[in-house]
Amino acid sequence: MQFAKQINRLGTETAFAVSAQARAWAAKGHKVYPFHLGDINLATPENIVDATLKAIQDGNTGYCPSEGILPLRETLSHDVGSKRGVTYRPENVSVQPGGKPTIGKFIAAVMNPGDEVLYPNPGYPIYESQIEYQGGTAVPYGYIQTESGFDIDLDRLKSSITEKTVAIIYNNYQNPIAAESSQEEMEAIAELAIENDLWVLADDAYYEMIYQGKARSIVSIPGMKERTIILYTFSKKFAMTGWRVGGAVGPERIINIISKLNVNAESCTTHFIQHAMLEALTGDSSGSDAILATLKERRAAAVAGMNAIDGIQIPTPRSTFYLFPNVNEVMKRKGFNHVDQLQVGALENANVSFCTREHFGRSSSDETDFYIRFAYSGISTDDINEGLGKLKDYFESS
Repeated sequence: MQFAKQINRLGTETAFAVSAQARAWAAKGHKVYPFHLGDINLATPENIVDATLKAIQDGNTGYCPSEGILPLRETLSHDVGSKRGVTYRPENVSVQPGGKPTIGKFIAAVMNPGDEVLYPNPGYPIYESQIEYQGGTAVPYGYIQTESGFDIDLDRLKSSITEKTVAIIYNNYQNPIAAESSQEEMEAIAELAIENDLWVLADDAYYEMIYQGKARSIVSIPGMKERTIILYTFSKKFAMTGWRVGGAVGPERIINIISKLNVNAESCTTHFIQHAMLEALTGDSSGSDAILATLKERRAAAVAGMNAIDGIQIPTPRSTFYLFPNVNEVMKRKGFNHVDQLQVGALENANVSFCTREHFGRSSSDETDFYIRFAYSGISTDDINEGLGKLKDYFESS
């Protein structure tokens, strides 16, 4: 017997491997400071939990339409559209069991084997995995570090477009680097998509995880709504990572394909959770406001703690819950040649667990800098301060 050859092209989220390391270290009796996984150790707002229990008691436990229940699609279409300055209808929404399924279904809908899809690197590793698993060519574009954060390398992006390119994956408010596009950068990406007649997957997982100012969306640029699928998820704003509910929002012709894929993959997203999501979108928002306020407090502690370490200097990101510091000076001080040495050393000497750039897509041959990623969503402010104090001692020792 044999396995399908395409399984060899399927990647994974290697951040979960770091979780396994952290669990093993904790099992030996160590207190681990978990900065590795973008999970949220805060409770889902109580009104959403109560609405879920009511939906179960009301008998919403059977099959429902593969595209999602109409009241949720109506509400979600209005919520997503109004916050981005465009108009959507229920026919523009397909409810999904999380944010991640939209990635694979989008690729299945627009890409043939041999086609090319542009994706951010470093970036969420499932982009690369799904493109290659489905027989496409994953073409990375990168970022340039600036004093204020990171900018997309637009020259590289433009030069990477060929006659085989069919789509761009664009993750504003980005995981892992917390990059945020300027209006000019967003318009440049839109121009490339329109000029080359490309589909766009706008991964908006962190669209509402913004601490000041107003979020911007590429769909608000003329000509983009017709070619863009928005990846929406309830996971971040409402601390619902394990609930697995989200949506794909975009042109009806591709939404119909995605809903057809729903039938083949999972039949429908959990019925009673969809009813509860109406409460998430229309009910008391104090719970989600409190989640954002807590994350903002943690961000301040994490930025201060990282900047207190000799050789590290990072700006304060306006969005997400990640920091992506350059650790060239630390690597030089420690005498390390590979960033994994730093990651393992920090766990074993400071009990601090984090991911590295290598966990977010294959690095290119021209990358010479070393980066690590810190998530401050799953650790208390007190433990952030305590853990980064221990990390400072380790990073500053030779």
